Amino acid sequence: MPQTLVERSQEFLSFLDEWLANLPVIPLKDMIQLPESTAVVSVDVINGFCNTGPLASPRIGAIVPPIVDLFKTARALGVRHFVLSQDTHEPDAVEFGAWPAHCVRGTYEAETVAEFKALPFFDQMVVLEKNSISTGLNGGFIEWLELHPQVDTFIVVGDCTDLCVYQLAMHLRMDANARQIQRRVIVPAAAVDTYERSTAAAREQGGLPHAADLHHAFFLYHMALNGIEVVQGLQ
Repeated sequence: MPQTLVERSQEFLSFLDEWLANLPVIPLKDMIQLPESTAVVSVDVINGFCNTGPLASPRIGAIVPPIVDLFKTARALGVRHFVLSQDTHEPDAVEFGAWPAHCVRGTYEAETVAEFKALPFFDQMVVLEKNSISTGLNGGFIEWLELHPQVDTFIVVGDCTDLCVYQLAMHLRMDANARQIQRRVIVPAAAVDTYERSTAAAREQGGLPHAADLHHAFFLYHMALNGIEVVQGLQ
């Protein structure tokens, strides 16, 4: 009888667990050599994923405090480029064919979380609206990159690890590769996460299950395979 996928993957899954447990923690001050060349890009840290609505998740809500701490530390070290890429969907968004309606323009769900708004430098952050999981397809983000060619280090935080974070980090990495640009893309595992949906819930309600721990680990690993620097955290 042939082995199941789980049986065939045991060696790699054990390696993946060990790899994740041994990700390094890097002092932020050692990474930021030129603050003016560094940007922190947050994706989808908004109410509709953190605290309310059909796609809100307590796992996502839990990454808000470490991201706030990262913002504060980066700011103290001289970083001034903070970009917030956020779902701001049209009421008839095509994406709603795959996901429940969420983060519609003008609603509470589409607003930045209160913890970000409470930062004294929030009004200096750049908020960019997007209508899909891909920040790289957002003309506003592309324009921002073109206007800031000196920025060559990007710290990517937010949600979800395997969806919008992955799309953003991969766009930054692939864009740099394609155009022969020297660029660092760093993803701190402690400042990104994804959602859990049990197999039982999916069978009862319809749709697909989603194992958060597995998707989080596997997509972090896939980003690392593509030259993105994955670390446990930045202090």
